[in-house]
Amino acid sequence: MLGSIDSHRDMCERFSRSAKARVLALDYSLAPERPFPAAVYDATTAYHWLIDQGILPSSIAIAGDSAGGGLAFATLVAARDAGDPMPACGVTISPWVDLEATGDSMQSKSAEDPMVQRSMIQHMGQTYVPNGDLKNPLAAPLHASLEGLPPLLIQVGSRETLLDDAVRMGKKAEDDGVDVTLDVWDGQVHVFQIFASRLDEGELAIKQLGAFVRKHMQQE
Repeated sequence: MLGSIDSHRDMCERFSRSAKARVLALDYSLAPERPFPAAVYDATTAYHWLIDQGILPSSIAIAGDSAGGGLAFATLVAARDAGDPMPACGVTISPWVDLEATGDSMQSKSAEDPMVQRSMIQHMGQTYVPNGDLKNPLAAPLHASLEGLPPLLIQVGSRETLLDDAVRMGKKAEDDGVDVTLDVWDGQVHVFQIFASRLDEGELAIKQLGAFVRKHMQQE
């Protein structure tokens, strides 16, 4: 519903330098004008386009933050279900994967989180999927099977109401046999990486994201 390639330009540039890779940032469709599944279609189309340019899937990482983190998971699941080759890895920052906001941290972290609250999440979920199933796996990847996905890194702050989205997604990936790393950053808020120009922890987290991408691209 919000955000753009302009709002995320600095973080993408830092990620590009850290990963030593080009970044294709998507100006994907936003709700309410274009609700689910428009964004998933845009993301999978972009993945196919990269492959059509001759870029090997083993040289591609799919990444996203917040709602884009959920979209990154959905893109991986959609690609797997379509029989597409998997990319080298996936990285997500503070992923939103539960449109119904059922995680315990929605309540337990509400006083600590200055950005995201349950009522906002529920409103955005209804706006993104206005006439459909809020448990659709491509809208809410918490309800998807993650079997067969590539190695994953999930970063999240300990002060987030979305903390349990990340924790539950990490557990689901592990249960489904995926090589997953869940990295909880103590004292940090939602998508703290976007403040890397003023926050040392944000810059360090982006460096770790880049190292993860480089490691898995080199293993292919």
